[in-house]
Amino acid sequence: MTIKSRTLRIPAEQAEALEAIAGVDEVSVNEEIQRAIAAHIETRRSDPDFRRRLQASIERNREILERLAR
Repeated sequence: MTIKSRTLRIPAEQAEALEAIAGVDEVSVNEEIQRAIAAHIETRRSDPDFRRRLQASIERNREILERLAR
């Protein structure tokens, strides 16, 4: 698996809560963030409205790319 680094800026209150949650779960803050992102992605994938918008975006971008390829 390829790993990418990102900078995350969050309010101090969220950072403190995140650190507390990670501590209770006995995992790193990084692991807790990865879990949260994975859960968010799965939630979005199962959202019918998001899936409709995703399909529309795919079709729109396909059209643009096909025009560029001419």
